[in-house]
Amino acid sequence: MRCLMDHIVLNVENDKKMLEFYSKVLMLETERTEAYFQGQVPFPSVRLNPDTIIDLFPKKMWQTIGDDKRGRKHLNHFCLSLTKEAWKRLFDRLKDNNIDIDEGPVPRWGAHGSGTSIYFRDPEDNLIEARYYEGHNSAEKCLLGT
Repeated sequence: MRCLMDHIVLNVENDKKMLEFYSKVLMLETERTEAYFQGQVPFPSVRLNPDTIIDLFPKKMWQTIGDDKRGRKHLNHFCLSLTKEAWKRLFDRLKDNNIDIDEGPVPRWGAHGSGTSIYFRDPEDNLIEARYYEGHNSAEKCLLGT
C-alpha cells in the first residue's frame, strides 16, 4: 500500500506561541486561525504541503478529564524533508531566533535513503527533525522556506 500522510496532531498548551513558531520560524501557512480564535472551530492547523497539515489541539481537547486518561502525550519526533537551499535557510532562521540545535548536522536514514538532518524543538518541546537529501528533489513541493 502507498499513501500520503494527511495530518499529524500535536497537543499544545500555548496555542499563540506555537502558531507563531510554526508560522514565523518554520514559515508554514496557518489555516483556520481566525475562525479558531473566534471560537468557530476547535483547533487551528499549519500546512506542510498541499497534502499534509499539522493540527494544533489546545489543552481543552486533550487534558485528562474524569475517566479519560488521554492526557498530554507526544510522539518521539517528526521529520520535515526540504530542499538543501530551504534547509540552509531554516538553519539560519533557527540561529537568528536563538533556537538551539539538539543534534546535527548529522547523516540519517529516511524515506529516500541517507540525508543530512538537524534536530530542534518547538516552544512546547516537540522534537523536530529537518532533513535534505543531496541531489534528490523529494522536497520540491515543501512549503517550508519558499
